[in-house]
Amino acid sequence: MIRINLKPLSVNKAWQGRRFKTDKYKAYEKHALLLLPPLKLPQPPYQITIEFGLSNVMSDWDNPVKPLQDILQKKYGFNDKDVLRASVEKTKVAKGEEYFEFQIDHYDQT
Repeated sequence: MIRINLKPLSVNKAWQGRRFKTDKYKAYEKHALLLLPPLKLPQPPYQITIEFGLSNVMSDWDNPVKPLQDILQKKYGFNDKDVLRASVEKTKVAKGEEYFEFQIDHYDQT
């Protein structure tokens, strides 16, 4: 698993209305893209494992998924239509210790 010490951004804070990214999302995306390491992805289809370290346990588990998935897609050049399986976990952490971890593997359907 790759760990990035950056507080996950919720989908509610990512877009204004239906189409427009917020300034907060643009800054988050820029920051995350700089922190993500180079990766060579396996062939599709994919399975993604994500862990979010969140200081607010009231956060929905799926709220930060879409912004992160879009950023990973942009960084690593895959199409999220090729993600056939995902596992998401949230963990309670102290404020200021937020993070996300992810792993992208080939998904063998056999």
